[in-house]
Amino acid sequence: MKNRDEPALKATGHTQRGQCSKRISILDAAAHVFCREGFSGASIDEIAVEACVSRQTIYNHYREKETLFTAVVEDVMDRANAMLYSILATFPDNSDNLEDDLTAFAVRLSKNCLCNQDGRFLRRLVQSEGERYPHLFEGWRQHGPGKISSALGALFSRLCHKGVLQIDDFDLAARQFLALVNADLQMISLFGGTPTDEELESAARNAVNTFLRAYSKPAVGNITHTPSLAVVS
Repeated sequence: MKNRDEPALKATGHTQRGQCSKRISILDAAAHVFCREGFSGASIDEIAVEACVSRQTIYNHYREKETLFTAVVEDVMDRANAMLYSILATFPDNSDNLEDDLTAFAVRLSKNCLCNQDGRFLRRLVQSEGERYPHLFEGWRQHGPGKISSALGALFSRLCHKGVLQIDDFDLAARQFLALVNADLQMISLFGGTPTDEELESAARNAVNTFLRAYSKPAVGNITHTPSLAVVS
C-alpha cells in the first residue's frame, strides 16, 4: 500500500532546502551591502535585489534590518573563527626549518584570516558600527582576536619547551607576532586593497625575521665570552 505521507515528507524536505538556500542568499547579499553602504546606508530593497528575493521574504526571515544585521555579523564571525582555528592547526611543530615554516604559517594567517573578505568586512564594520553595537563586536573581540593571542601564545610555548625559543610572556609574544605580520599590510587593507602573494610573502618574511631575532634561543656554540682583562701588578 502506498504511503500517503511520503509526498508530504518530500515536499517538506524540498521546502526546507529552499528556505535554507534563500536564507544563505539573503545573508550573503546583506553582507555585501552592509560592507559597502554601512548599516545606515543599506536598504532592505537593495539587499532584496542582490539576493534575488522579495522584500517581504527578507522580513519573513528577519523581521527588521537590525535583526538581519546581527545575523550577518554572527554568520561572518562563525565563518572567520572556523577558518582561524583551521589555520592555527597548521602551526609548525618542530624546529627543523623554523624560519621558513613560520613564514609559510604567517602567509596562511594573513591570506585566510586577516586580509580575506571576512576579515576586511569585520574590521570595516567595527570601525563604522562598533560604537552603535558595542555588545555585538565585544563578542567578536573576545572570541576572535581575543582568543587568537592566547591560542598562538600556547603554540609558541610548545616551541619554548623544545628549547627553540626563549619567551617570558607568551601572550605578549603572540600579540607582537601578529602586529609584525600585519605591519606591512595594514596600509594596503586600510585603503581597501588586497595584498598580492608577493606582498604577503615579503610581510611574513620580515615579521618572522624580526620575531626570531628577538626570541630565538642562542645556540650554545654561538655564545661568545668577553675575555677577562689581565690583572696588572
